[in-house]
Order: sequence, then structure tokens, then C-alpha cells
Amino acid sequence: MDRRKFISSTAATSAFIGMGGLTMNSCIQDAKKHITILHTNDVHSHIDPFPTTHSSFPNLGGVARRATLVEEIRKENPNTLLFDAGDIFQGTPYFNFYGGELEFKLMSMLQYDAATIGNHDFDNGLEGLAAQLPYAKFEFLSANYDFSKTILDGHVKPYKIFVRDGIKIGVFGLGIALDGLVPKKLYKETIYLNPIDMAQEMSSTLKNEEHCDLVICLSHLGHQYANSQRVDDMKIAAATEHIDLIIGGHTHTFLDKPTVIKNRKDLPVLINQVGCFGINVGRLDFYFENGKQTISEGVSITV
Repeated sequence: MDRRKFISSTAATSAFIGMGGLTMNSCIQDAKKHITILHTNDVHSHIDPFPTTHSSFPNLGGVARRATLVEEIRKENPNTLLFDAGDIFQGTPYFNFYGGELEFKLMSMLQYDAATIGNHDFDNGLEGLAAQLPYAKFEFLSANYDFSKTILDGHVKPYKIFVRDGIKIGVFGLGIALDGLVPKKLYKETIYLNPIDMAQEMSSTLKNEEHCDLVICLSHLGHQYANSQRVDDMKIAAATEHIDLIIGGHTHTFLDKPTVIKNRKDLPVLINQVGCFGINVGRLDFYFENGKQTISEGVSITV
């Protein structure tokens, strides 16, 4: 990528979220720890860039370009994690021909750290998903899909803890209700657990028992629904206590900057989602001093 264009694009789309009236210039030099979170969602098997003649996304996206971008950011900050919020599968002939093998191999080459499971990741059934897991060199996380009676038992964890520069980052996953969205024959005996209950349980475990400095939810619930009965990321943020960041998926919502919601303890929760098809990569930078988060910064980068 052209370095000048990258810097210009980042500056044009960045959104600053200050803690306690602090400014970027006053904090960044004093911040002792810096964690960068990169994320995608709803890539839907889009490997190549869109053609220049495409009506909505001309010459955007592509895994090779994403790899260049991720490599550049990792050089800038080695304490970087890369996540995906689900719907890795379904959308191009690559999935129809290879069943997800190519997607998982490429994500492994990009060194994704973890992903949650979207509804379209069931499109070849539990057996189809299980068959591709050996190609995924990263963790799958889901706290509210109980796979204990299925072929995926033991292959999906509720959460995982990462340590970067002494900062503990706890990450858990949430998936959307499958009934009515995915045929029963594809998800079989998968048991769906209440996402709000599991979000509170997981975030409490990560904060109070595992003593994580940063708690992240990878969610494939959707950003926000007009139907008040449907659980979405906004409701998860408002109904829980210990989540710092929700990385969302499912609704293909393009956010220029993270949404900020107060949790039930009146503390801020960041919610971010970067559309679909790999045309954007989300970036969030968290700065810590003496183990306390002092500042955060959100960016959506067009690929």
C-alpha cells in the first residue's frame, strides 16, 4: 500500500474517544502500554478485490491488500491482535468449490488470533465446518452455542485470554439464534443459550476471576434492531458490566467510528462493526498506564 495514502485515509476516518477530558497529544507520550485491536466481519468468502466497475465497492477489498495493511500495522505496533466476528463463509464460488478451506488457510496466513461463528458458517452443516477446522490456525470462540452434543464438541471455546506487553485481554464470542435462520439439519443438536446471560457470565469471569485488563466480545448478534425483542450489540452493552469493546457482525453495519453505550454501571462500552466483504478493517488502539486504561482511539480503514 502507498504509505502516504494509508496515513491520509486513517486520519480522515479516525474518531477519538477521550477518557476524562484527556487529549491524544497529552497522553500518548506518557502511555506505557499500547494494544492495537484489528477486526473484520461478514467477509463472506470474498478473496479478491471488487472489480473497478462494481457499482457499490469499486476496486475495494481483497485478502492480499488486507494482509499488507495488517503487516504494516503490526510493524508499527507488535502488540496487535486480529479478530473476526463471523460469517466467514458463503458469498463467492470459492466457498462453493472449496467449502471454506481457502478462507481458513488465508486467515491463518494473516495470523488471525480468534473468530466467532456466524450463521452462514453453518451453511455446509456441522460436518462441513468441522472438516475445515484443521486449516484454521486460530481459535473459534462462542459462549452461547453449546456444542457438547455435536461433532464440534471440544473444538470451540467460550473464551480465550491473550497477553500482550503484560496486558491481559479476555475475548469471548456470541452467536445469533439459529432457529428460523438456519435449517435444523445444519446445526443439529447445537443448544442456543441466552446471549445476555452468557455475556454477563463471561465478562464477569474474565474481569473478576481472570483479572483481565481489557474484555472484548466478538458478537454475531447484529448492531441494532427496531424490534425490541431481538438481542443486539446495543442491548448486550447496556445490560452487562465488564465489557470494554464489542466487535460486531451480522447486520453489515458500516460504522465510521465506534458507537459508545453506557453499561449498567454507567461506564462506556465501545461497539464497532465495519460493514462486510472485507472492504474495511476496524482498528482500535487502547493505551494503559499503571494497568489502567487511559485512552482509546477508533478507526475504520478502507482496504
